Amino acid sequence: MEKYLYLAVNLLTISFPLVRSFESRIRYASKWYALFPAIAITGLFFLIWDHWFTVMGVWEFNPRYILGIYFFELPLEEWLFFLTVPFACVFIYEVLIYFFPQDYFRSLGKPFVFIMIPALILLAVLNLDKWYTSVNFFVGAGMLLIHFLLFKDRLMGRFLFAYLVHLIPFFLANGVLTGGVTEEPVVIYNNAENLGIRIWTVPIEDSIYSMTLLLMNVSIFEWIRRPKTIQSLTS
Repeated sequence: MEKYLYLAVNLLTISFPLVRSFESRIRYASKWYALFPAIAITGLFFLIWDHWFTVMGVWEFNPRYILGIYFFELPLEEWLFFLTVPFACVFIYEVLIYFFPQDYFRSLGKPFVFIMIPALILLAVLNLDKWYTSVNFFVGAGMLLIHFLLFKDRLMGRFLFAYLVHLIPFFLANGVLTGGVTEEPVVIYNNAENLGIRIWTVPIEDSIYSMTLLLMNVSIFEWIRRPKTIQSLTS
């Protein structure tokens, strides 16, 4: 049964958001017209990145915990990851907007962007010899800049709230994938290509990778929905 582990993580990730997509308050299913293009565009970007790093040996996938079905050197479960995780994360984003209509983090949005962009660029430059660290931090800084140019600080507070909440399931799920509860990790990282700093068993870089993944999905999702987004921000 070990070979179903990564698949099980994907299914557990999407199960609750999918079941709750049709309830009358959040009405998540009614927003799929914007969600799935966001997932598709973001997924294409990340799958190209994922394939590149897999071929380069920045990380690899343990055959012990996957079905063994591959597309372009990536296991089926990794393809599903870029569907299930954004689906669940944007669900968190929408749920928090519904239950917390006041944007409590808006005042932190602009300082967060102005601090994180130079910090990420500096760390990337200082670690050009580490592929995961440098590319990840450069891309994260770039995504923050693009989002800020599109929306200024109007959505950043909402995003920050969702990002902080998502870190709880993120570390639980990623801890499973990085060997927190198994003899061997599902995803094996080449530590020569990262800082070697881990929270539980999760490389610190993964928190920025996840930030970029969520922010890109939210940005495209809200851009497609922009008339409704503008209306909600001004109401």
